[in-house]
Amino acid sequence: MTTSGDRIQDRPLADIGGKSLWTKELDLALLAGETDCSVHSMKDVESERPEALAIAAMLPRADVRDRLIGAPSIRKLGPGAKVGTSSPRRAAQLRRLRPDLEIVSIRGNVDTRLAKLDAGEVDATLLAAAGLDRLGRSELGAAIDIEEMIPAPAQGAIGIECRADDPATAALLEPIDDELTHRAVLVERAFVRALGGTCHSPIAAHARVEDGRIDFACEILSEDGREQLSRRASFALDDLLTPADLARSMLAEASPAIRRLFES
Repeated sequence: MTTSGDRIQDRPLADIGGKSLWTKELDLALLAGETDCSVHSMKDVESERPEALAIAAMLPRADVRDRLIGAPSIRKLGPGAKVGTSSPRRAAQLRRLRPDLEIVSIRGNVDTRLAKLDAGEVDATLLAAAGLDRLGRSELGAAIDIEEMIPAPAQGAIGIECRADDPATAALLEPIDDELTHRAVLVERAFVRALGGTCHSPIAAHARVEDGRIDFACEILSEDGREQLSRRASFALDDLLTPADLARSMLAEASPAIRRLFES
């Protein structure tokens, strides 16, 4: 199925409806009974979902990192280099690390973005490592360590959604569910949901299972990257209250420049 997000490529998602552009056509078909399940890149799924739908399974998580294409590292980008991205998170993180960089908004599939790089419209761009790997393009770019740039919530995760009142399909999907990925992604989504963030909000979050517990790193930033709050926490696998509490405490502490990005 072709979604609005596929069709509209000339404007940032945040300006034309946000993440729902990737899900609304799939949701309508699923709710109407035209399909039995939807497969999503969980990074592109809104944190608030219709009660009539349920995330029944998640596949084992792929590489969560971003890859920089056009330079071997962020530090080695030339002075004032133009970096193409439409992600507020990536833009804010880049500006925090390199205030001299010029951020240029670009959208489109991998080949479209690479064409802009080849044409000299930008000097570099950032893409999700998971997407490149799934396309067989693992050789492209240099991976950025998550300690340098925490990824987007749910990056690298594929989720399968079905109707909440369809236990037969849920049972069919259960065997392919990766429990540890599912738990980690639910933590990241709980953090985002409590923030009340939108596509305009620079949010980074990464949960991983370590020794039977969740190791959670997160940050929120101002658009220009000059202001940033970050936290790290460890808690039980099934604890979705702690990431939500972290979100609320970070918002309470945040400056007006950050807090306004989370106000509806």
